[in-house]
Amino acid sequence: MIKIWIQAARLRTLPLSLAGIILAGLLAAADRYFNWTIFILSIITAILFQVLSNFANDYGDGVKGTDNENRIGPERALQSGQISPSQMKKAIILTAVLSFVFALWLVLTAFGFEHWKIILIYLLLGIASIVSAIKYTVGKRAYGYFGMGDIFVLIFFGLVSVIGGYYLYAQQPDWTLIFPALSIGFLSMGVLNLNNMRDLASDKLSGKKTIPVKIGLENAKKYHVILTILPLFLAQAYNYHHYKSPWQWIFILPYILILKHTVKVLLVQNPKDFDPELKKLAIATFLFAVFFGLGQVL
Repeated sequence: MIKIWIQAARLRTLPLSLAGIILAGLLAAADRYFNWTIFILSIITAILFQVLSNFANDYGDGVKGTDNENRIGPERALQSGQISPSQMKKAIILTAVLSFVFALWLVLTAFGFEHWKIILIYLLLGIASIVSAIKYTVGKRAYGYFGMGDIFVLIFFGLVSVIGGYYLYAQQPDWTLIFPALSIGFLSMGVLNLNNMRDLASDKLSGKKTIPVKIGLENAKKYHVILTILPLFLAQAYNYHHYKSPWQWIFILPYILILKHTVKVLLVQNPKDFDPELKKLAIATFLFAVFFGLGQVL
């Protein structure tokens, strides 16, 4: 049973969810604001939010019938019948509670009890993260069924993860963080776009109006090129404002993987071939975040 729940948690999605958090920590370290306790709590909180999202996605698509025999990707827990809807509901509630507890622990560690306005803002962001993770596929107005998933990924995987994560350490804003935040956000959107291109046929039959369903496969491929190429220029823009040494360009090494991936996506004809690209882009995004961050520290 433990193995089934581990599969339902979809551990292969975790590197992507940690990319922005790790980059925020490394950028803070470059500016000498780093704190190990904040870093570890940030990692745990991000993992819980991602697992919550995965459980909710499994439940939402499962009860709606979107996960069926027409779906190309790995079989989901509810789809296979290994986990019942009631069991998944309980897991969602438990994970949501744990996510909030660790988020509260994180902000109190970062700000103490005296900065209650900032704490309130972060707690509201935490609640918004929990709600968005659940509402992606759950409920009659699930935003993932109306092509809004990309926007929420940009906000939470990019802007909140990097800018919000950095502020936990530094407690002061830096407008140039918009460049690495958008970089991670766009690459994360790329992973979602791959998933949606792979599932385009089954999503269309199920009434799930993702971006690829709305614009078609060929336009979705062009959209993917924008999502994977633009971060390269955004990263260069950040380096322009914070240039210290040639080490800041080492992010080009993992970016070669992203460029190769982009070419491969343009050549894909069989939707099944999008599936292995999901893992490649997620790992490449994680490596980009680590190398870009290390380049600022070195």
